[in-house]
Amino acid sequence: MTSNTLAGKTILMSGGSRGIGLAIALRAARDGANIALLAKTDTPHPKLEGTVHSAAEQIRAAGGNALPIVGDVRNDDDVTEAVLTTQGEFGGIDIVVNNASVIDLSRSLDLQAKKYDLMQDVNVRGTFMLSRAAVPILKDALNPHILSLSPPLNLAPKWLGAHTGYTLAKYGMTMTTLGLAAEFAADGIAANTLWPQTTIATAAVQFALGGDRMMKVSRTPEVYADAAYEVFLKPAATYTGQTLIVEDVLREAGVTDFSQYAAVPGTPDEQLFPDIFLD
Repeated sequence: MTSNTLAGKTILMSGGSRGIGLAIALRAARDGANIALLAKTDTPHPKLEGTVHSAAEQIRAAGGNALPIVGDVRNDDDVTEAVLTTQGEFGGIDIVVNNASVIDLSRSLDLQAKKYDLMQDVNVRGTFMLSRAAVPILKDALNPHILSLSPPLNLAPKWLGAHTGYTLAKYGMTMTTLGLAAEFAADGIAANTLWPQTTIATAAVQFALGGDRMMKVSRTPEVYADAAYEVFLKPAATYTGQTLIVEDVLREAGVTDFSQYAAVPGTPDEQLFPDIFLD
């Protein structure tokens, strides 16, 4: 049974203090959804805006219910506590969003071992452990979804060799999600990934890809949020096991004009910077 609203639905998200995760949370909040955020950002970062608490305030202001949970997706006790606390607060879990991710585009000889481990722990292991912990509760939901913000598996050497450590971590998120889709299809739990055609104006793009210049040729996080929203409304029993592209999801939903999502209003689509992993 599906609905055309997320009112009363409960989302458990890793991260979400800022950027794409927060945009997804705010879009759901406009319907009156319940959103639990598992994030480390208890206090302000010297360079990055937002904490789990300020995000919760924005979610409430947008019309949703918020549950800020200070914790680390790498910590199994924190993950278990987040799942149980969310269930206790809202009575269940309908959607899990694997948003937390670490990016480092260093070449293999330059990538620090600790950073390699961090990307694997957050991106891959975190996706697996949070999703797995929530599965017993998702089984009781009417239209349960797992959504991971990761790319399709493009095995072209161009992407495999560009930044091998990061590629492994993001593809690991996708493989985890596709595995869960297959394993729990009989339980009616959808598991999909979602990735954009263009770069998104976030702190990760600004600091890891090219500063203000890259921000100006990107789309806003709202394009990702609107696509995720459409995915959450799909029938979980049949809409699963897919590596979805943000713009394709929106086109299927009837969006024909993407100019509203340009970080700099008026920027033609052909001038936007293509995201990685897509040919």
